[in-house]
Amino acid sequence: MTVNDASKAQTLDALSGRERAVAEKFATGMTYREIGNALFIAPTTVRTHLAAIYEKLGVRTKIGLAAYFSGASGARPGGQSPPSDAPPVLAIFPIECLNSDERWRRFADGLSSDITINLARYAGLPVIAFHTMKSLGSKPADFAADGKALGATYFVSGQLRADDQRIRLTIELADARSGVDLWRERYDRPAEDIFGLQDSLTESIINVFAGSYGTLATVGRNAVRRNPLASLRAYDFYLLALEQHTMFGRASNVEAIRLFSRALELDPTFANCWAELAYAYSIEACNGFGDDVLTSIENGWITAENALRLDPTDSCAHACLGNVRACLGDLEGAERAHRRALEYGSNHAGILALLAGSKALVTGDSAEAIPLIERAMRLNPLAPPWYFGMQGRILFAAGRHREAVAALRRSSPESPDVLMFLALSHAAMGETAEAARAAARLRAEFPGFSVERFIAGYPVTNRDALLAIRHAAELAKLP
Repeated sequence: MTVNDASKAQTLDALSGRERAVAEKFATGMTYREIGNALFIAPTTVRTHLAAIYEKLGVRTKIGLAAYFSGASGARPGGQSPPSDAPPVLAIFPIECLNSDERWRRFADGLSSDITINLARYAGLPVIAFHTMKSLGSKPADFAADGKALGATYFVSGQLRADDQRIRLTIELADARSGVDLWRERYDRPAEDIFGLQDSLTESIINVFAGSYGTLATVGRNAVRRNPLASLRAYDFYLLALEQHTMFGRASNVEAIRLFSRALELDPTFANCWAELAYAYSIEACNGFGDDVLTSIENGWITAENALRLDPTDSCAHACLGNVRACLGDLEGAERAHRRALEYGSNHAGILALLAGSKALVTGDSAEAIPLIERAMRLNPLAPPWYFGMQGRILFAAGRHREAVAALRRSSPESPDVLMFLALSHAAMGETAEAARAAARLRAEFPGFSVERFIAGYPVTNRDALLAIRHAAELAKLP
């Protein structure tokens, strides 16, 4: 432990048990309401605790708070500067919606997220994950402090006004250290031309960088081109589905599949939607949320293929297709698909986290997986809970069971695979009582789940990981 780490640990000791629980959950991106539900307290009480926490720790932002808990994740602590020869890092703040309608607020968030993902496709341009940026508001509170904490070189922010006919968007690019505006653009487009707007914006930002950085100069004007969105209503269903999709529970996954499917009924050419639906079927397969694992796998195959026919560069679809191919015994095909996913998603934190899990359990090993999950967390300093679930299974596969437990406790207990790996990790360390508690909860809350179904639906084809899971499952007395 460094002197700085020791100082942080001593400062954290000043927090009460309840304050520490609130701080940890808030640092992972949970809202006041979500924390209140988890700890059985009112959202106003959460706010009161946070005021005391900020004062005791001497921090002003959520990024500063997250730095106190970054040691467990393996992520680079906030405030650590990137190497001098590193490429510029872009941080895109959520576009501020000037409409009061909830639909347009959701639309502005979706547009911000999509632009972030589009820009992350370029190998020379690391982009801070949207989940982290969403927690910070629509603009930096302190350019120098936020830029240092995020490791960002540039900030993008914007404002949106919209109605059913027109979208009016203002975007600006600023130096993260000085706050000086470097570029500004206004867009006024028909509401149905949302993907055209995204492409224009992606292209503009890329060309701003291409003029200054040799590593990006070859990007030129090769912005991603996709079929135009056929229905704005389809996009709204897609955004509603994404909100459900990130909860990883049975009911939320069922609802996500329903909403993605509804969006595709309205617009069958919506490539991103096909890819996210493939991922939802993957979750259904490994967690036992469906009636039949083979049907879930087949649906995942069909939807991933549909996504790639429409957009051959979709990294999420390639990642899902890789796991499906492994389910069907095609390990060479799985490795090819995972390589493609990494090629197109090397700066997409969510894809890196997904691929890290696949490297540890499917095609590869934990030695390959750990750098990927660490990079994902660097690009998403306020990583959502599911990242820690993924990190936990990777650390379990690496035999680092104590660290696995620490990571899993920061993940979502609504997901059966988290409870399974928690039980397995405790069992592997001989902690039979803790393993039994996790196993009992797993059986009570997810009676249709089994270790073998997870192995078949994930799938677990890495021999060492497979043996470790089955051995620990015997110790934990899991079905």
